[in-house]
Amino acid sequence: MTKFLFTILASLSILTVSFSQDVKENKVDKKKPVLVFEKVLHDFGSIEYDGNGTCEFVYKNTGKEPLILSNVKASCGCTIPEWSKEPLKKGGTASIKVKYDTKRQGNFTKTITVTSNAKNATEVLTIKGNVKPSPNTENKEIKTNSGQIKKEGIKRQSLDKKELNISIPQNDSKK
Repeated sequence: MTKFLFTILASLSILTVSFSQDVKENKVDKKKPVLVFEKVLHDFGSIEYDGNGTCEFVYKNTGKEPLILSNVKASCGCTIPEWSKEPLKKGGTASIKVKYDTKRQGNFTKTITVTSNAKNATEVLTIKGNVKPSPNTENKEIKTNSGQIKKEGIKRQSLDKKELNISIPQNDSKK
């Protein structure tokens, strides 16, 4: 009988501690900042080669405490995010500027991971689009370590397959 009473008392005390922790965590959560983005996806559509690959993700702090973005990291080096390191007051609005390197032709999908002190501590933003092929570069010169090569006879066959036919005329004169 004493074992039974002891088990019931132990169970009740564990439940009480668990419940009080949940209540305390809920009170803390209500005070935390809340990060809300106007959009989490930006579709560039088709962009010209070396065109404007910049967009902005506008966000708001709908919580009660200041919001701090501790880190904003792109999935690769071709995407560069810029953001304010200053705390954002409750009700405040700011933006993250993202620049994609449009000298990389073809379809792309990149992510930007935002880490903050908000209730929703991690958010993922996405950019996508298609960079059109570079303009025709026939009959231009290519600089190399060994001098210059005239690009006569260079024809692009297919950008999707990344095939390039190169023919350089041989100099038949002997010294």
